[in-house]
Amino acid sequence: MTADLIPDAPSNAVAVEIDKVYKSFGRLPVLRGVSMTVREGEVACLIGPSGSGKSTLLRCVNHLEKVDAGRISVHDRLVGYHHKNDRLYEMHDRDVAKQRRTIGMVFQRFNLFPHMTALENIIEAPVQVLGKSKAVAVAEAREHLEKVGLSDKAGSYPTQLSGGQQQRVAIARALAMQPALMLFDEPTSALDPELVGDVLAVMRQLAESGMTMIVVTHEMGFARDVGDTVAFMDGGIIVEHGDARQVIAEPQHARTQAFLAKVR
Repeated sequence: MTADLIPDAPSNAVAVEIDKVYKSFGRLPVLRGVSMTVREGEVACLIGPSGSGKSTLLRCVNHLEKVDAGRISVHDRLVGYHHKNDRLYEMHDRDVAKQRRTIGMVFQRFNLFPHMTALENIIEAPVQVLGKSKAVAVAEAREHLEKVGLSDKAGSYPTQLSGGQQQRVAIARALAMQPALMLFDEPTSALDPELVGDVLAVMRQLAESGMTMIVVTHEMGFARDVGDTVAFMDGGIIVEHGDARQVIAEPQHARTQAFLAKVR
């Protein structure tokens, strides 16, 4: 973890604060005043139909998408902007990159470098970005591969791995940067059904270890059993937000009820 970017936080402190965030693509409004708080060690799941704004919101958390209005803070630090004379100014790209070091992100597609082995994919950023020695990075990468159940695949190239194995390598790669926050954007949606369980098991282990996570998912069982909170999004707003088990078992809003009736 990068100490100069992430201050020590007491248990149950706010890890992520999303405040009245708006985002449009051209004339299409995608996020319409979204507010949400994620606490340290919490697993927050975002559910809802395609096009509801879930992935866009996740991408705004690490400034892969720039907000049009509102603000997002991670551990009390504004994401992508800084204050000056009561105004917000966008950070320089290199400063945004520094912020992203503490935020791991796993995408729907694995985005592994095809010409690198699993081990080489994992050590690339720790060596090039964090400045770790290759020996230290390799030792840590092997530990991460063991955590995701792929100790025997260190020398395998992405084309030699199943989709589920590639996604687990992608998770190990994100963990190698020692993030304080993990973002998952529908990490199982591109997988064959029989491969989903292994990836969800790794995510469950991360949750049990106390990692703060925001997960966009269509896996209602995971959201119910592993999530602490669930936010149901539709039309660019959070329609319902609360305890994961309560929202999924007894949704209060008619739109949430209709959605869950179709996906359970």
